[in-house]
Amino acid sequence: MVSVECVLPAGAQLGESPVWDATQGLLYWVDINGRSIHAFDPETGADSRWPLDVRPSAIARSTEPGRMLVAAENALFWFDLASGMLQPWLTLERQQRTVRMNDGRPDPAGRFWVGGMYLPGRAAGLLRRVGIDPGVRFKAYLHLVEPDGSFSTVRRDVGCANGLAFSPDGSVMYWADTRRQTVWAYDYDLATGEQRNERVFLDFEPLPGGPDGACVDETGCYWVACVRGSAVIRVTPAGKVDRTIELPTKRPTMPAFGGSDLRTVFVTSIGEIDPGEDGPGPHGAIYAFDPGVAGLPEPRFGS
Repeated sequence: MVSVECVLPAGAQLGESPVWDATQGLLYWVDINGRSIHAFDPETGADSRWPLDVRPSAIARSTEPGRMLVAAENALFWFDLASGMLQPWLTLERQQRTVRMNDGRPDPAGRFWVGGMYLPGRAAGLLRRVGIDPGVRFKAYLHLVEPDGSFSTVRRDVGCANGLAFSPDGSVMYWADTRRQTVWAYDYDLATGEQRNERVFLDFEPLPGGPDGACVDETGCYWVACVRGSAVIRVTPAGKVDRTIELPTKRPTMPAFGGSDLRTVFVTSIGEIDPGEDGPGPHGAIYAFDPGVAGLPEPRFGS
């Protein structure tokens, strides 16, 4: 049985997007509703925090030292680590009260994939809870951003973009829509960013919770957080679940490989737990475990 440790009882409202920086030995992560970017040092236990005026949902290291790419609200920003300043860069879509950016990750060639999350109104949510479909169409998108700032909208009618990851050789791309309980796989062309041959990689209906953030290990297996399911699962390239790591929190959000040898999996989580949800917690914490396999270095955004 895998031993899971709480390495940072951060008390995040909505912890997400853990990214390991091997040069600094730091795990960067965000608290979306807490409007902040963090840097956690596993050696000392220290956690640095930069407050923001927007909700950061995904971050990526840049090829430019000292700068990070940040997805927030309806746009991309540059974040300067030295000053803590956030600079607007690219507006991806019109501002919508019910939509914000969510999951994002660079591909191995330096492009940035980012998708949104549709936040339906309270009335629609109440109707769904009692089994009535209010007929609300999902309104989020999935975008592909080039280092020069050009971008294309690859998919519309997205419920909640998640699970973005790539195989070790970059020939397969994974992407999930949490609201559709599905992870898809594509043949991926690193030279162009084109995706072909869409197929269902994983149907989440029989699995715990829903698919959230994900990463891939050195053997090509896909690790995905089961939000509302208290677990992280490992899936082989053939789409077979071969491991389930149970967590003490109901809502894990995203795993990431880190540590000096990339043999530790860190997992962010949500602290805003609905009444009646179980799990001893702490919630909004960062957890860690030894997966028994190494991960892949996280790509950087830029040419």
